[in-house]
Amino acid sequence: MTARARVRAPELIGKGGWLNTGDNHPTLADLRGSIVILDFWTFCCVNCLHVLDELRELEERHRDTVVIVGVHSPKFVHEAEHQAVVDAVERYEVHHPVLDDPDLATWRQYAVRAWPTLVVIDPEGYVVAQHAGEGHAHALETLVTALEAEHAAKGTLRRGDGPYVPPEPVATDLRFPGKALALPGSGHYLVSDSTRHALVELAADGESVVRRIGTGERGLVDGDAATARFSEPQGLALLPDGSVIVADTVNHVLRRLDVESGRVTTVAGTGSQWWQGSPSSGPAREVELSSPWDVAWFEDRVWIAMAGVHQLWTYDPATERVEVAAGTTNEGLVDGHASDAWFAQPSGLAAAGNGLGRLWVADSENSALRWVERSEGDGYVVRTAVGTGLFDFGHRDGPAGQALLQHPLGVTVLPDDSVAVSDTYNNALRRYDPATGEVSTLATDLREPSGAVVVDGDIVVVESARHRLTRMRLPEEAVRVAAVAHRTRRAATDMAPGPVRLDVVFSAPEGQKLDERYGPSTRLLVSATPPELLAEGAGKGTDLGRDLVLDPAVGEGVLHVSAMAASCDDPAGSQPAAEYPACHVHQQDWGVPVRLTADGGSRLALVLAGLDETGMDEGSQPA
Repeated sequence: MTARARVRAPELIGKGGWLNTGDNHPTLADLRGSIVILDFWTFCCVNCLHVLDELRELEERHRDTVVIVGVHSPKFVHEAEHQAVVDAVERYEVHHPVLDDPDLATWRQYAVRAWPTLVVIDPEGYVVAQHAGEGHAHALETLVTALEAEHAAKGTLRRGDGPYVPPEPVATDLRFPGKALALPGSGHYLVSDSTRHALVELAADGESVVRRIGTGERGLVDGDAATARFSEPQGLALLPDGSVIVADTVNHVLRRLDVESGRVTTVAGTGSQWWQGSPSSGPAREVELSSPWDVAWFEDRVWIAMAGVHQLWTYDPATERVEVAAGTTNEGLVDGHASDAWFAQPSGLAAAGNGLGRLWVADSENSALRWVERSEGDGYVVRTAVGTGLFDFGHRDGPAGQALLQHPLGVTVLPDDSVAVSDTYNNALRRYDPATGEVSTLATDLREPSGAVVVDGDIVVVESARHRLTRMRLPEEAVRVAAVAHRTRRAATDMAPGPVRLDVVFSAPEGQKLDERYGPSTRLLVSATPPELLAEGAGKGTDLGRDLVLDPAVGEGVLHVSAMAASCDDPAGSQPAAEYPACHVHQQDWGVPVRLTADGGSRLALVLAGLDETGMDEGSQPA
């Protein structure tokens, strides 16, 4: 690794206060002697959830030397509400202190530009590394081990318990349920009890527990109802044979439930997360998946909302194969042929009946309602009904072209072929009518609705943050709601019009080197919204630096930067040398709001891994 700059870590500030610390309010001085890892996250972000899971093993292995501090830095307005953060910490089983920073004060202090970002502070209180995106667990393990040895020798390492204080458990039948399904014949409901890692069958009243499927312990184990294990299951889809496909989200697999016997089997995925360069089609049990969030039966396939890679996939039970159906893995909102479309964390699916031939998609990070249908030629096309992209959201009814949602997680086809949207962060149920192109509000005062099912003319809503199903009549008239519009909370970066240098900073972790055995080991993709912002520099390449030209006539917009680097253990540093060195993929997507001003900067540095030594030499704040 490059020599570490001696940059003092700024204090941790958050108006929302501390969670998971009891009545204590730790400062960096209190944490002196420990290795501190700051995890800048927000609970809407699937990549942030991936990092939470990556950190669990490190946190357990180094529990007496490492203190992980989650710095919750919201994107959406709903995420700035303190109770929503409290709920998310429990929902995702965050077992370390969390600082609620609704105003992004600490985010700005550390010059963070992307969710997720990890910052490592040594026992003496200095920033020694920064990593953006996913895939850094091995690098962190190497760095932590080196810091332990270095500071034990210096006498500056302090071992012992950290400031984490677990909250008191709450007894409820459901805990942050994800999706629900009406079981034919019995009138019962099947619910994914996500935080309890199980499925629950409820009686027709939607409250009485008939049986639980799964032990309630996180894991990937097939078996009967008493022995099977899940990890934060979400979506459910009824197959024509009466069995149910379960999106076992954090296990990155699909499971099949035999409803009658309660037996659970894995039908797709390996249990490992899909990474760039991995196969995206083939035998279902041999291809990795990435955070499948919902599933739906459409055109003789199970369609999968693959939230972790911003795509839709399909699983064919007849051939036992999976493949990509739509999306490029780029995050954003782009319509068109399925192979060219962009999504942003698709999280809800519903197939339209009555021969309409549409698959509706709740595209959560885009705050959008979209659909997939057969094209006039071969394949499928993707269209957008409501939503404009990653940075615009709110609660506004009216014509679909100007209506706004806020991070919807569920979509349900209604008897009249209109669509109910579980508008999760607006705590509302919305309706889109394809016949009129109008958006209305059906209900408010729900708590993070994440899915719904139609039963006998009523709609049963999964109120995830109230830990229950709520049944209501479909209203004949819409609820009137004052229109509210928002943009993403991050301040724009001032850049000079004309030539700008983009540098993605990447330093291979200690003991690793870039893997160039089979060609370039890095990749960079740059685009903009609007596209006219980039006069020059858009497109793909293999260098992590690029000269851009920003068009002064545009004024402002968003630069979309996607970077990947592959590093492998260096055989020269192995004793003995490894015949097949382990390799690691580091990747991140940035959406950087920029404003063109005459006194703006001419260099944009985005840290993938390491420290921006050039920026520090020039006197800028470390990032």
